[in-house]
Amino acid sequence: FRFTTFERIEQTPLLVIKKNGTREEFSREKLLRGLIRSCEKRPIALEQLETVVNEVEAEIRALGENEVSSIVIGEYVMDKLAKIDDVAYIRFASVYRQFSDRKTFLDELKNMEKKKAEQAAAEASDIQPSDAPPHEAAPGKEDNEQ
Repeated sequence: FRFTTFERIEQTPLLVIKKNGTREEFSREKLLRGLIRSCEKRPIALEQLETVVNEVEAEIRALGENEVSSIVIGEYVMDKLAKIDDVAYIRFASVYRQFSDRKTFLDELKNMEKKKAEQAAAEASDIQPSDAPPHEAAPGKEDNEQ
């Protein structure tokens, strides 16, 4: 057997304010379990999910508060999952947002598609004219002849 230890700076406890108003200590393991469930049978490595947990924890600690709403955590997670896998995102959102009917589910799908279209448009508009390939006319033809 080989034993390893990982040392981490002990940080002040971070409390999560749940939707019902109760408070519990932030649990990396609980967050990871939820992500694993959302990503079941999806081509997502465990290391990616651990990275999501690390990033989410870093972002909520950067807020500088001792307490954070579960809603804030959920939004951070959904933002990360949307960039990794659409199916995992919808699975997580359906539990997190407590989809109660087909309409809510479809609304979330439409919202996701709208965000992706906006992101694609924003990325396309970031291309500067100098980044675009130069227009080459066929030899011996003018630009207006096609």
